[in-house]
Amino acid sequence: MDKTQKAEAVEELKGIFAESGSLVVAHYTGLTVAELSKLRGRMRADGASFKVAKNRLAVRALQGTAVEGIAGYFKGPTGIAYSKDPVAASKVAVTFAKDNAKFKVLGGSVGSTVLDAEGVKALSQLPSLDQLRGKIVGLIQAPATKIAGILVAPAGQIARVIGAYSKKEAA
Repeated sequence: MDKTQKAEAVEELKGIFAESGSLVVAHYTGLTVAELSKLRGRMRADGASFKVAKNRLAVRALQGTAVEGIAGYFKGPTGIAYSKDPVAASKVAVTFAKDNAKFKVLGGSVGSTVLDAEGVKALSQLPSLDQLRGKIVGLIQAPATKIAGILVAPAGQIARVIGAYSKKEAA
């Protein structure tokens, strides 16, 4: 890489670090190209991405950002999983690490909070933003359906009583 390519790579990484809701740093020693492609496919499916970057460039890009504290994780062959959703990257990375012993989660960040490997695992247990939105919509709709059921119930009972009286008189 020449100087201009390095500068472009640092700027690209700065953009990633600034826009991401969460970052996960992991070692990928021993993974084949097919396994890395599989990881990238899973990341894309969940709205996340995985990037292999030179450690020195990544550390340089981290300087002056809110997530500067993760610079210590950039030793050895490291890759960066990132997503706008605070949970997506960690879910995929932790799941992939369970399935593949060669992939090891080192740590990461959510917003400006630095997480160790256990913190990333705990983060992966949380529901995603889409799941939370679904739960909130369900909670909002539940009272409305209950109110409608309560309002309709007395009318239904009156109709059944009138129907019973009409059958009784007809008999």
